[in-house]
Amino acid sequence: MKPAPFTYHRARDVAGAISLLVELGEDARYLAGGQSLVAMMNFRLARPAHLVDLGGLRGELARLHEEDGALRVGALTTHHEVERAPLGPGFAVLREAMRWVGHLPIRTRGTVGGSLAHGDATAEWCLLALLLDAEVIVQGAGGHRRVPAGDLFLGCYTTTLAPEELIVEVVFPRPAPRAVLTEHAERRGDFAIVAAAVDLDAHRVVLGGVAPAPVRVPAAEAVLAGGGTFAECAEAAAAAIDPPSDRNGGSGYRRVLTRTLVQRACEAAMTR
Repeated sequence: MKPAPFTYHRARDVAGAISLLVELGEDARYLAGGQSLVAMMNFRLARPAHLVDLGGLRGELARLHEEDGALRVGALTTHHEVERAPLGPGFAVLREAMRWVGHLPIRTRGTVGGSLAHGDATAEWCLLALLLDAEVIVQGAGGHRRVPAGDLFLGCYTTTLAPEELIVEVVFPRPAPRAVLTEHAERRGDFAIVAAAVDLDAHRVVLGGVAPAPVRVPAAEAVLAGGGTFAECAEAAAAAIDPPSDRNGGSGYRRVLTRTLVQRACEAAMTR
């Protein structure tokens, strides 16, 4: 299928991109890597009247470096650039999680900021941001603001970003040497049916695919903090959720996957 007609704009800088969105209104959308938006446009699930291409801003927004113990990732950094980055053991979970992101052509085009702004409940970057307490640096008509990852996701493909706001950087403030993300899909490269991420040092458990947005599971985290077994943690995670049923699997199936994936992630994190 082909997208509905739209007008193409190419941004020259961040301020200009934001000004364009303000001028064009809610019928305009930013185009980063386009791996989600373009597919939705082709199926007529999204029909923006204007696209503002951010591809020319990579010089400003495609950076990745460690600073004072934190990792700073520019919004236009691609998944594959993170996959190839020589990250230290504290942030190895980010690099290793990229193998779950689609296929290589998708990873070479899709971007960190685009994934977070899209707000897919199974997207690896959404889970990782929640797992590692990331701060999302956003620029809009009113200037910059810092959004904790826990305050970014509202529901199905819905975030707290204003229409003209642009993610410019993501800051992962703390290393997580014993963190792992794993997931299950019917075929390699498909969207996850359930995804699970754990950080044993921070006693953090995050799930995707079990609710409209990625979620922490306090009951499972309490088991980890209290010295419970990984099996008990996994059981607590499965018992705490009320996942949906759809063509990819029923609610009970998602609970079974959750139990398996949480225990698997805990065991893998323990071996680091």
